[in-house]
Amino acid sequence: MAKYRFEPFDYVTPPELSGGTTASAPVIIVGAGPIGLAAAIDLATHGVASIVVDDNNVVSVGSRAICWAKRSLEIFDRLGIGEQMLEKGVTWKLGRVYRGDREVYNFDLLPEDGHKFPAFINLQQYYVEQYLVERCADFPDLIDLRFKNRVLSVGQDETGVAAEIETPDGAYTLRGDYLLACDGANSRIRRQFGLDFEGRHFEERFLIADVEMQADFPSERWFWFTPTFHPGQSALLHKQPDNIYRIDLQLGPDADPEEEKKPENVIPRIEKVVGGRPFKLDWVSVYSFNCRRIERFVHDRLIFVGDSAHVVSPFGARGGNGGMHDVDNLCWKLARVVTGSAAPDLLESYNQERIHGADENIRNSSWTSRFMSPEPGVEMAFRNAALSLAVDTPFARRVVNAGRLSVPCHLDGSPLNSRDDGSFDVPQKIGMVALDAPLSDRDGRATWLMSQLGGRFVCLVTGDAEAPAALPDDVDLVRVGRGGFGDADGRVQERYGHAVYLIRPDQHVAARWLAPGPDDIRAALVSCAAAAAVTA
Repeated sequence: MAKYRFEPFDYVTPPELSGGTTASAPVIIVGAGPIGLAAAIDLATHGVASIVVDDNNVVSVGSRAICWAKRSLEIFDRLGIGEQMLEKGVTWKLGRVYRGDREVYNFDLLPEDGHKFPAFINLQQYYVEQYLVERCADFPDLIDLRFKNRVLSVGQDETGVAAEIETPDGAYTLRGDYLLACDGANSRIRRQFGLDFEGRHFEERFLIADVEMQADFPSERWFWFTPTFHPGQSALLHKQPDNIYRIDLQLGPDADPEEEKKPENVIPRIEKVVGGRPFKLDWVSVYSFNCRRIERFVHDRLIFVGDSAHVVSPFGARGGNGGMHDVDNLCWKLARVVTGSAAPDLLESYNQERIHGADENIRNSSWTSRFMSPEPGVEMAFRNAALSLAVDTPFARRVVNAGRLSVPCHLDGSPLNSRDDGSFDVPQKIGMVALDAPLSDRDGRATWLMSQLGGRFVCLVTGDAEAPAALPDDVDLVRVGRGGFGDADGRVQERYGHAVYLIRPDQHVAARWLAPGPDDIRAALVSCAAAAAVTA
């Protein structure tokens, strides 16, 4: 199978340097990784223009983030590349945990049917970035993507932001209403503003290697505690497209990164993992990690997104997926603010909701890290006891932590939620991402509920519930049952019951009623969106 070719993107002299004008855009995005590119596309779907600058001109080298969760795939689908990712990626939902060479237990991350996307796919980050760059080209009037444009400094005042940019042809100034710092864990912008990460640094070091080989390993996540091929440590194996396999090996806190990266040291370790199969090294790195975040994500007109705001260990696939949740949460709000349909204080809800999400990820990631590399004594004894008991006792399996995998954040305490009446007995709850379900349209063609949601506010009416007599102009009506979409296999009834739901543009449920009054939806919309047009 052909290996990925890292082709550089074209550098184009900025028009400010050829024409002498000062560029401006509603939003400046710093960083053209998955998070920055996704933010540009999301804003474009709302009609908001952005200029994206990045100091590089090629996709990320090495597979880096590879595990994309169901929720992220739903977001990518809304942005136009979900099916492309699904087609290329390796689909999986089963994980196996071993102690030594014995399987302790296994788990199924999506045991039920009735969802468009699987629990996870594995897909190298460079493919995701490539697809996003190609998708940006579909918005030539709304996305200005500039490579080899390095941000030197950023300033802001009550009227907007300004970024000083350096290029091969000289420096220029870029102005905007807001700036999104999507420039990663080593964010230059975060350092400029003196925003320290708060949290914990873990000294444990891990070898991460992508190897190319022919193997018949199933599409599953395999994790070992103290395997015979790597005594006293842990190991992880994941299958990727193009016959690439991700291998993580715990090395201990005293490992020398430069020494461990040398091929003569890496190759013997990998040979033991793969059982003597021939392989070729594709990418190698040694890392330690942090579980940290900055105190606030919103600083007036400067907004931090993804790794620039929060970082976690790679175990559990919470880094890239958490960043996508940031994009999903922020961009519809920022679009409303930029276009004047909402007050700027709506952005505070991004700060509140995504700090909640980041803290959840940090808690889970920190617990994973401690379980994988416990301190000698009590922690080590607890870990070993849990592994022993997990073979035969289900309760102990809940304690074993080889990486609590990314799940959608439940915004049950969000200030944007309306008060629930408490009379529901269905899985779908306020604050949750809407649950997908198969539908059929009036012509009998198969579709999905999530494909009818997102981008705008939606009033979802299910079963025998009565549709509101009138809706605000910026709320769409989606009906399942009684002349609307068909509930293909009863999953909508099972998951939603007979009710009326207000769904946010990011597909989270903001409110629900068995029978809403004439003003309930309007009031919930005002509460959720801070919509100036509605309150006027």
